[in-house]
Amino acid sequence: MRHRWLAQSDDGNLTLVFGGWALGAAPFQDLTGGGSVLLVDDFTRLDDPLPELGRFDYVDLLAFSFGVASAAHWLAHTQFSPDRLVAVSGTLHPACPDRGIAPDTIRGTADQLTTSSFAKFCSRAGLPVEPPELDVAAAQIELHEVIQRGSAPDPGFDLVWIPERDRIIPTKAQEAAWAVTSASIKRVAGPHVPFRSGQNWAEWLS
Repeated sequence: MRHRWLAQSDDGNLTLVFGGWALGAAPFQDLTGGGSVLLVDDFTRLDDPLPELGRFDYVDLLAFSFGVASAAHWLAHTQFSPDRLVAVSGTLHPACPDRGIAPDTIRGTADQLTTSSFAKFCSRAGLPVEPPELDVAAAQIELHEVIQRGSAPDPGFDLVWIPERDRIIPTKAQEAAWAVTSASIKRVAGPHVPFRSGQNWAEWLS
């Protein structure tokens, strides 16, 4: 895993973000508030250490896209317990034809990955900014690891956001994946990347 601070504050609150595949901070760059914000991505491995989280008084964990299953695997491994757990545009079954993305589709994305195909992926995802720089080889490895790792145990999400126009993890697949859950389900009239300028972190956490 890779981590970086998007914001740092002395208020004792942390928003821990598990991002999506290859998009980095781009989906979140216009969100404001949230106290300290720590972005985690690159889920080729899930055992890389993070900064000490116990020093924070309150930790929200927001997981986006493939970060949903990755966060769930990481929570099961570390036994860390956030105060609030939110999923956006993702499921616990990333490589699944009915509740995620078909494994053959993920393999095809990896095997045929170029900067041009990645730009098309970003467009389909609704990324509102230019595609970030891409390490093709690393991104391919990460996708194959997502397939290999498979479905994650449910850590007990408090809130799940499902975009109504998701062309990456199909909306119907997300609906099927969360058909039985104790989480509150909210719909958002947006694409796979539903975050927009002028919003703040609190809007997605409550």
